[in-house]
Amino acid sequence: MHTAARLGLFAAGAAAVFTVALVAAPLIIPADASAAWTSNEDEHMDTTEVGHGAHAGAAASGSAPIAAADVRGLSVSQRGYTLAALGAPTAADEAGEISFAIADASGAPLTAYQTAHEKRLHLIVVRTDGAHFRHVHPELADDGTWTVPFTFDAAGTYRVFADFVPAALAETVTLTSTVEVAGAFAPEPRTADSTTATVDGITVELAGDLAAGAERELTFTVTRGGEPVTTLEPYLGAYGHLVALRQGDLAYLHVHPMGEPGDGVTDPGPEIAFMATAPTAGRYLLYLDLQLDGRVLSVPFVLTATGEATDGADGGGHDDEASLKPAEPAHAEEHG
Repeated sequence: MHTAARLGLFAAGAAAVFTVALVAAPLIIPADASAAWTSNEDEHMDTTEVGHGAHAGAAASGSAPIAAADVRGLSVSQRGYTLAALGAPTAADEAGEISFAIADASGAPLTAYQTAHEKRLHLIVVRTDGAHFRHVHPELADDGTWTVPFTFDAAGTYRVFADFVPAALAETVTLTSTVEVAGAFAPEPRTADSTTATVDGITVELAGDLAAGAERELTFTVTRGGEPVTTLEPYLGAYGHLVALRQGDLAYLHVHPMGEPGDGVTDPGPEIAFMATAPTAGRYLLYLDLQLDGRVLSVPFVLTATGEATDGADGGGHDDEASLKPAEPAHAEEHG
């Protein structure tokens, strides 16, 4: 069905959809957690997307970290926008495309976006056990439809995250929905921390830790054949991008490194550093994207955040607030 027609049906049946969502939500997210996130969303919403820059810039900008209740990517609707008309292949190894639209409060498709990290929209697709992570960038049609060629290489339930900045809002919105992919399902649960990973001959080691409510440095060191890699290539305006998902509800936290290419102080490897504060204790699934020799690699890690730090434990970090963020807010640019 054409996207415009699907959006019309979406708007007409919105009341029924949200009734079903309210009934189904406790099956996906614990009721007490869902209520806390919902009640705090508008009061504490972070108004800027996290971005590049040295840590000193964060203090200079005066930006505050996100409160623990304000993690994103837990709802199909947020800030008056809804992930609508989602279509995707329904079986493993079935070639097709992911398509969707972002509907505004009136049900009309959104077509005006700001550019954030060189793209108008970032699409994250990952199976609910944390396997088969993909970070892709769909194309926007004039009618507001987003599409990207896509083939699921394994069966299971997948979460789809659309991360974007509406031009009228100038704030980052992250919406999510699910896709069921048929086939023989072999779960790959993340049951232990993993701080070293090798992908296509590139080895990355993670040094550092996470603590709820306390700022920590995470450093990724890239090597090939035991030798440091110093030729990382800019990808989406940085030498590395980090997506973090909280295991269990897959709360979405999109972060970026300290420094950026061309700033005179950031080297193209072997190290990529982030400042990070976990919103809560627990296990986090980390996915580092980097580009080398014209190829973009996604390297997975698992790291457990300890409980909230005591005063002074983080050397000046924020003890009573929480976020998972880099040094300073990004400056989104409007894309005409």
